[in-house]
Amino acid sequence: MIPVLNEEENLPLVLEGLPPVDEVVVVDGGSIDDTVAVAREVRPDAVLVRQTRTGKGNALACGLAAASGDIVVTLNGDGSADPGELPRFVDAVLSGAQVAHGSRYRHGGAQLSGPRLERLADRLLCALVNAVFGTRFTDLGYGYNAYRRDVLPMLDLPATVRPGSRRGGRPWGDGPEIGPLLTLRTGTARLRIVEVASIGYPRIHGPSQRRALRGLGWGLRAAWTEYQRRHSTSPPDTTALRAAPQHGTPGAGAQSPRPAGARHSAARVAVSRRPARAAGAGSAGRTTAGSVPGRGRGRGRPDA
Repeated sequence: MIPVLNEEENLPLVLEGLPPVDEVVVVDGGSIDDTVAVAREVRPDAVLVRQTRTGKGNALACGLAAASGDIVVTLNGDGSADPGELPRFVDAVLSGAQVAHGSRYRHGGAQLSGPRLERLADRLLCALVNAVFGTRFTDLGYGYNAYRRDVLPMLDLPATVRPGSRRGGRPWGDGPEIGPLLTLRTGTARLRIVEVASIGYPRIHGPSQRRALRGLGWGLRAAWTEYQRRHSTSPPDTTALRAAPQHGTPGAGAQSPRPAGARHSAARVAVSRRPARAAGAGSAGRTTAGSVPGRGRGRGRPDA
């Protein structure tokens, strides 16, 4: 599932770099360039969705609602992540994880874009969140993730048809806070989480829109609101993430061993518009996700 906004130059590379998958969902945020036309040209059978409000959080909510796969992979449309890494996320889920969370700061991963201040801010935010919530995340806001369909309701995203506030603002969870918000909600729920090492690249075309201090601010606000939310109800299990590597998923840290009786054939993965099988998905699997073409399947897979 790929959220996009004015990515006519980057999206073709992302779509063309996708490995074989069952479904591609492209969520447009109201692009004023040829993003939608490009998506139709490159992937004629892609599911095109127009988000109902503004912000990346709303785009993700709309895309997750439209995806039909048993495993849904989220991927940025600006070329900042390698679609060739996608089979490793799928394999982590098929091996027993409920969530495969991408990390640029695990062994085997890297953050190749942004200033050093941004990487420092990411690490400080992770250290604070881990201390407060008892988790062991190494990357809080990365947008490359895979989810089993049955955990999507636990993310508690704002309803896609929910109107904005009376003052014209958008609901909490619609904006850039969505990255750390999703990580925190999976980490404080009773979920089996695996971190998968990933490489973050510079945006292919156009200037980066990330700001280190602004990102840190959103992360801190997300941590505070989730802390309040968590303590307003019964305390959830916060031991979802452990550092031990998951067998069969290079560069991944697993929370718990694969449950007895887990079967690869039980999952479908939503990733691309081309019907196909993701690596390691088995003959009965379906996948929905998004990815970044032009990187090459070898690039960004240091553990392969």
